[in-house]
Amino acid sequence: MEKLKGKKHLDDMVPSEIVKALDEYVIGQDDAKRTIAVAIRNRVRRKRLPEDVREEITPKNILMIGSTGVGKTEIARRIAKLADAPFIKVEATKYTEVGYVGRDVESMVRDLMGASLQMVREEMAQSKKEEVDRRVEDRLLDLILPAVDKSSGTDVAASNTREQFREMLRKGVFDNREVEMPQSMKQNFGFELMGSSSNMEDLQQALGSLGSMFSNQGRPKMRKISVKRAREIIEEEEMDKVVDPDKAVDEAKERAEEMGIIFIDEIDKVASRGNSSNSDVSREGVQRDILPIVEGTKVSTKWGVIDTTNILFIAAGAFSFAKPSDLIPELQGRFPLRVELHDLGAEDFYRILTEPQNAITKQYSALLSTEGVSVTFTDEALHEIASIAYEVNQTNDNIGARRLYTVMEKLLEELSFSANELNGQQVDITKDYVRQRLSGIVEDQDLSNYIL
Repeated sequence: MEKLKGKKHLDDMVPSEIVKALDEYVIGQDDAKRTIAVAIRNRVRRKRLPEDVREEITPKNILMIGSTGVGKTEIARRIAKLADAPFIKVEATKYTEVGYVGRDVESMVRDLMGASLQMVREEMAQSKKEEVDRRVEDRLLDLILPAVDKSSGTDVAASNTREQFREMLRKGVFDNREVEMPQSMKQNFGFELMGSSSNMEDLQQALGSLGSMFSNQGRPKMRKISVKRAREIIEEEEMDKVVDPDKAVDEAKERAEEMGIIFIDEIDKVASRGNSSNSDVSREGVQRDILPIVEGTKVSTKWGVIDTTNILFIAAGAFSFAKPSDLIPELQGRFPLRVELHDLGAEDFYRILTEPQNAITKQYSALLSTEGVSVTFTDEALHEIASIAYEVNQTNDNIGARRLYTVMEKLLEELSFSANELNGQQVDITKDYVRQRLSGIVEDQDLSNYIL
């Protein structure tokens, strides 16, 4: 199958091409893929309209309904990789009603803006990659040359040209050498101190530890790290320098507002079940807090106010113990496009084992090849694996395609354990091998409940 991603931006792909690209990783669920493809394409169509018309058109949000393991999250993950647009995935259960301890729903918009800004910064830095690379090399050489000079006791600059060392640096000769460099905010805390964290505990911890960055004389503390790690830190710092922060924020804000996509998973877990328990009251409170975000409101962030009117929201849930109608009516109305993902059968499992680019059989073969073991699966064996996975799903909890992981892990457990002793050997996984390893588990229901 032709790989469309990497050859085209999502803006240039028509719905049929988007579906085709999703087919490389997601088996079946054609209705869901078509609905997603049209929704994504409509974002592109909207951008091409005159401004007065564009303002009247808002995204049609999508609600995906289906049991666990049928592909809801996988579709979202693949759209994220395809989309040249800001995208985040959040769990509805992580949020709490205003007034309770936990994350507020507006943080999802701040996270989207953060993702958008990161995307823009990387693109801007990439356009000046040569300049950044040269600066990084210069700073690394300033760290390496004194270290080499000190260890050898000779005048390195006199006996070797800087360019010779630059070439050695590019070849990775110095990657494992240790150098000293001052600690930075990001090295210590993982984020820039001023206003970059929405978690007050993180911010308080960072402020309390700020003094540890400096020595008694007020100079920054030095730390020893490898040249390889120093390159990563310096590269990030140099990228910050070549990016115009104001321009990056403006571009990121526009992308987040006009092309942003927020995937809200486990939306069914905040659905009320028709009683007045405290937990249900809290769930309804979360729904009411989400409602204005989805309807369109303005959210304050450290980068400015973000308008959520044109952000596309995709919600998903298994709805095993609740129904979509258990959501508050106002929230239901904000997800006019609904698509149901179907349970997977034995033939679907077989296709999942053979067709996707990242098929689990290919993953296991690649892992065992690192030990010098060549593993192949016969077609009959793959059908048998699919049949067993489907049967276990029918007699136990149905966890969809995730069942294949537990079945495959049990099937190859012995082979994986002794792979280091089989270097250079060819191992064929046949139908008889599958039955020998798995038939007992399928027959013993208690055992299958415990293991699979």
